[in-house]
Formats: sequence, structure tokens, C-alpha cells
Amino acid sequence: MTIRLITIVLSSVFVFSQLQGCAALIGAGAVTGVAVATDRRTAGTMLDDQMIEFQILDVVRADDELWQQTHLNATSINNIVLLTGEAPVDELRSRIEALVHQIPKVRRVHNEMVIAAPSSVLSRSSDSWITSKVKTNLLSWGLEEASLIKVVTENGSVYLMGLVTQDEAETATELSRGVSGVQRVVKVFEYLD
Repeated sequence: MTIRLITIVLSSVFVFSQLQGCAALIGAGAVTGVAVATDRRTAGTMLDDQMIEFQILDVVRADDELWQQTHLNATSINNIVLLTGEAPVDELRSRIEALVHQIPKVRRVHNEMVIAAPSSVLSRSSDSWITSKVKTNLLSWGLEEASLIKVVTENGSVYLMGLVTQDEAETATELSRGVSGVQRVVKVFEYLD
């Protein structure tokens, strides 16, 4: 066994032992375990992506104006950052992007934030529901294939991320477009071919 596989197995055993029989969480844990096992990023890159996301949160929280007036979601895959959410003016949107560019290891930033008041809880709940439906639809493709795709939804727009081939990107895009409530699908993939 490789060190990565041993780490995944031991982490899964620990997580499952902490769940104490909660079936829904065990199912989610199994999907997460598959995602980690099939992820095309190195373990170091996965850790870098987590750190980038934490650092983005820290720099935005440190700026009272940004923290109070914007709604931001930041997702990093293979050191490529997707910013979604709302800012009331372009100056704040641009300031967030500039701060993210300064974070070590960030290779590229896709700033998809819109100029608008922060979204409502109802809108965010709808986006979460759409994300769940897209992920479920991707599972019809296969558990391993679906685990290659990160799905982010903001105001009905579905953003697809991951390290994929052109064929995998097209399949994921078509499966996502078929979900009710999806306004548009935006590919933020990094292609392997």
C-alpha cells in the first residue's frame, strides 16, 4: 500500500468511528473517501488548496469593509481560485481579487463575483439544493468520475472545477445542464489533454 492510500484508509476509519452510526453521514463520508482516493491532485496540492481557501477567508475578514459588505465563496482546485458571490460595487470586487492574487501559490483567479447586494439566505438555500441535485446527477455517470468534479452554485449558475479530460468536461457539463434550476453552467476546468 502506498502512504497516500494508508492515510486515506486510516482517516476514513477515524471519521467513521466518530460518526457512531449516522447513516447519512457515513454515506457522505464514503463519497468523500472516494473523492480523496481518486483526486488527481497530489496530497500536497490538496493541502495547498485548503490553505489558500483559509487564507482568502482571513484576508477578507481582516478588512472590515469587505467582511461587512460582501458575500464571498472561494474555492481552490489545483491552486486555481474561483471567487463567487456578490459585492455592492466593483471597487470591492476588484479589491478582493487583488488580495487573492497576493496569496502564495495561487496560480490563477477566476473572479465570478457579481455587482449586487449580498444574496439572501433563501437564494443560498436554493443554490445548495441545486448543487446537491447536480452532484446526484453526476453520480449517474459513476462514483469515481463524479468525484473528479467540484460543483459550486451561485445564484443558479453552476461552476464546474477539476482536473479533467475534454471528454470528462463535456460529460459533466451536459449532466449539469439537465438539472432543473440551473441557469447556466460555467466550466472552470484545468484540462489534462
